[in-house]
Amino acid sequence: MTHPAIDTTDPRSRMVDCQLRPNKVSDSRILGAMRTLPRERFLPPALAALAYADADVPLAGGRCLMAPMALARLVQLADPQPGERVLTVGAGTGYGAAVLAACGASVVALEEAEDLLHIARAVAGEFAPGVQLVAGPLAAGWRAGAPYDLVFIEGGFAQLPVAIAEQVRANGGRLVGVRVMAGRIGQAVLGERAGITPAISLRPAFDCATPALPGLRREPGFVF
Repeated sequence: MTHPAIDTTDPRSRMVDCQLRPNKVSDSRILGAMRTLPRERFLPPALAALAYADADVPLAGGRCLMAPMALARLVQLADPQPGERVLTVGAGTGYGAAVLAACGASVVALEEAEDLLHIARAVAGEFAPGVQLVAGPLAAGWRAGAPYDLVFIEGGFAQLPVAIAEQVRANGGRLVGVRVMAGRIGQAVLGERAGITPAISLRPAFDCATPALPGLRREPGFVF
């Protein structure tokens, strides 16, 4: 996968200063990460020109690289702390996982689409060497690394699979994602697991439009 040698320092700075800062993104760790990480490298070369647009970048199979502002606000809502164990569900090409890792978190990035994992593996060593990329069904989470201080769903979910809820650390573990209510309409939510049961109370934070991830649509055997 070869990208043209283009200096994207200016587009990254404009993304931060014109998209993120005016939309309540103030965490210096997130701003620094997104000013530094070459977002275009987390895309197929044919889509690199769309990397800094204020919109989702559509990928194969109905997936997308989430719009910069939406991703930044979700990460800020999650507030990852240095050393926390984080599971990213629907990691795609690895950009969101790289941003979380740049905030100091220890990140396990779960993806089931092999074409997206191929891109993530090609760039992770250079831009997110601490991220552990794993392959498997998104709805199953990744039990091998559980429990997690934070589960970060990088996309939408209509309902939350029990398997994922169970992997949030009991008594204080957090979950962040976009709860999809109709089509792409949804709300970013922050949830906390208050006890030892897998039930997680979700609190809406802001409106956010993004498609639901595979396996996280409305099906039997879900928590809510």
